[in-house]
Amino acid sequence: MSEWSDQLTAALTERFGDALSDCRVALGEVTIEVPAERLVEVCTALRDEEPFRFDQLTDLCGVDYLYWGVDEWRRGENTESGYSRGVTDTTSTGRLTFGDEAPGRSMEHPRFAAVIHLLSLPRNQRLRIRCYGPDDEAPMLPTLTSVWPGANWFEREAFDLFGILFEGHPDLRRILTDYGFVGHPFRKDFPLIGHVEMRFDPEKGRVIYQPVTIEPRVLVPKIIRHDNRYARPAEEGENDA
Repeated sequence: MSEWSDQLTAALTERFGDALSDCRVALGEVTIEVPAERLVEVCTALRDEEPFRFDQLTDLCGVDYLYWGVDEWRRGENTESGYSRGVTDTTSTGRLTFGDEAPGRSMEHPRFAAVIHLLSLPRNQRLRIRCYGPDDEAPMLPTLTSVWPGANWFEREAFDLFGILFEGHPDLRRILTDYGFVGHPFRKDFPLIGHVEMRFDPEKGRVIYQPVTIEPRVLVPKIIRHDNRYARPAEEGENDA
């Protein structure tokens, strides 16, 4: 742990106390967890108060912890068969189709969270905040647009892709998917093939939506190919006549 992260962790713990659910250094960056009801209060202090001065929100994204660490992609080591369970296991969430119900889960914390990354320009320090949405069915967090106006489009993206709601947002609507899109495509139980597909109908003279017709499949990220790209280089003199 570096000196600056030690100092920042101590300052956060002293200033906010029980307002933080957790405060640690993770992946080389100070990370705090804040309850939804204290998020705006804590973020306002992080922006305004002298020991912190996190004046820039660099990113806000959604996270879905459904099947975190227990799905078919988790392996202790890589093998020649690669991630075959993702291809052969018919219970894979990637093989779900419209109407299928995802298997149950067991987790100690809520399913959805927003992760916020802050930058202090005066101090050249970074901070990560994680805030869970208390309700899995309708995850609701307070908007941070009143603290950092740049959170506007980030929160719209988290709503569009994960279905996370931001109370008080001035214009919470989809930003990446189509107006009539069904569901939230970054949720872990969203079918990889989607719910519907669209095509141009020459008889109707317009684009129409119809039930998806492609087969669900999971791509294998590791494939060993035996061709000239991986051929063993010839030893010196091996091919001499």
